[in-house]
Amino acid sequence: MKKILFPLSILFAVQAQAQAPQVKSRIDSVSYLAGQNIAQSVLKDFPEANVALLLQGLSDAMMNRESLLQDPSNQCVMSYFQEKMQAIESAEQAVNQEALAAEKEAGRLNREKGEAFLLENAKKKDMQVTASGLQYEVLKKGRGQKPTASSTVKVHYTGTNIDGQIFDSSVERKEPISFPLNAVIPGWTEGVQLMNVGAKYRFYIPQELAYGPGSPTELIPPYSVLIFEVELLDIEK
Repeated sequence: MKKILFPLSILFAVQAQAQAPQVKSRIDSVSYLAGQNIAQSVLKDFPEANVALLLQGLSDAMMNRESLLQDPSNQCVMSYFQEKMQAIESAEQAVNQEALAAEKEAGRLNREKGEAFLLENAKKKDMQVTASGLQYEVLKKGRGQKPTASSTVKVHYTGTNIDGQIFDSSVERKEPISFPLNAVIPGWTEGVQLMNVGAKYRFYIPQELAYGPGSPTELIPPYSVLIFEVELLDIEK
């Protein structure tokens, strides 16, 4: 039997090779590539397909053979994909809700951390606190004029969070910045008006005078207390 089976296996392999379709014309090329396009489309939306039956269905339809299944309104396929889409949307909603809950909890913890920090920080010697809750220290007094809320000022600054991480610094960039005081966060608008030109202050800005639940950068989490060392170089107008 072994002597018979061995040449039979060779024969089957040769027959399989002989039956493999060959690309010999433009129609052949387009046919093959169209098949690949169909496969790519199916893989995108239906990767779990039973390949053998998928090919059988395609072949039966192309050759006008009798169908194994009858579904003239295409209800079987439509209902399957509707249920699949609903399951995907439900899973995405669950993930989004978990992410929102985690973000909300992180914001709550950060807000509580900032409030505790400001409470202790206010007890420091020479710390001054305004009616709005802005805290500041005078590092160097100035002798020039004080700006108003409508002034455009030129400053050097370094911004950090309460853990000491720098998130922005004109000092590091070695380039002062100019801006209208009424176009920045409330803590800056209020604080810089306290300064004379030439002064250097350190501001501790509560989250409600900063960015609150929003943030211009990932380095500033929601509800962050911000610390700025600011040197007022000039009042430009």
